[in-house]
Amino acid sequence: MVLLTFNIINIEAEAKKGSQINDEDRLKITEDNTKAVLRILDVHDIKASFFVEVSLTGKLQNLIKAISSKGHEIAFYNKNSDLAEIENAKKSIQELLEKQVRGIRQKDVKVSLGNLKLMGFNYVSNIDNANILFPFKRLKRDTEISEEDGLSIVPESISPYSQLPYNDFVFQILPMKYYQNMVLETLQNEEFVLIYLNSWQFTDFRKYRFDIPFYRSLFSGKKMEDKLDALLTFINEKDLAVSRMKDYVF
Repeated sequence: MVLLTFNIINIEAEAKKGSQINDEDRLKITEDNTKAVLRILDVHDIKASFFVEVSLTGKLQNLIKAISSKGHEIAFYNKNSDLAEIENAKKSIQELLEKQVRGIRQKDVKVSLGNLKLMGFNYVSNIDNANILFPFKRLKRDTEISEEDGLSIVPESISPYSQLPYNDFVFQILPMKYYQNMVLETLQNEEFVLIYLNSWQFTDFRKYRFDIPFYRSLFSGKKMEDKLDALLTFINEKDLAVSRMKDYVF
């Protein structure tokens, strides 16, 4: 099973000297990038899970409704929100969509599983930091879903052969043919492969002059759209099963 997920988060990098990019610009970039992803998913008739950063949920309600109306899952990405902010966002989005928000993803700041369970979440998909050296470290990690404090814990996926994780950076820099083979090899050994990308990776950094490391701008923007299109074409050609996170976990 392929679990395709997207983190909807604003880019945090500062603008290069001589350029100005305000908060409204950042939000528009996130919206435009997400709409590009939605168009590609529509073409291939593939459903995904979108983890929206908690502090953006009140500002992206029209976008969230559009994502949900196309049959995709809305979940949360907790960057640094406290319990009250998460709980308020959950109530607001559930009222907006008339659907339960079942999943949450965390990275640097992690709310306790007990508190997440009390708020009505059903699964947690935590991720690690990804930088230029991280993908090349050999990793040892459980690759099966576990249960803890009444929650399903969904781990990051790792290629059993190359030991590369399926994080946003690996997708961006690896040749697509290699990545496709990695997916096939993983599915021969594991029940699922969890793939996640960030909305900001689809930014045109020639148009928006952010001060980011060169390796983070490689194959971004339209090239990321092309890579995603190629992956989804491959998934359909190989008749690989794809699921939203909440459907697979339950």
